Amino acid sequence: MDIIREIQNELVEIKDFPKFGAGDTITVSYKIKEGNKERILQFQGVVLQRRGTGATETFTVRKMSGNVGVERIFPIASPFIDEIAVNKKGSVRRARIFYFRERTGKAARIKEKRSFTH
Repeated sequence: MDIIREIQNELVEIKDFPKFGAGDTITVSYKIKEGNKERILQFQGVVLQRRGTGATETFTVRKMSGNVGVERIFPIASPFIDEIAVNKKGSVRRARIFYFRERTGKAARIKEKRSFTH
């Protein structure tokens, strides 16, 4: 099994993204091809989970589009991801915050983690 993982790590190029985890609000800029045109789309939402390791790692982002919740799973090693920007660090106690799906209104707020950098 380690042989497969070593070959994957050699073949797949993983970009250097900022550290983020569950509860953080991030903006993912990813490329979309429509015919022969290519454009960059921004997907801003809350990270519900990070899963896997190495080349097979994925993360799930949830955003509200009108009154409908939209979730998208991104592979961390995807060549279509242009950049990831961390907008807010969230203070949550769990690594996977699926309970966030049922929350609406004020209950759907996540407390911001304070950073003390001088």
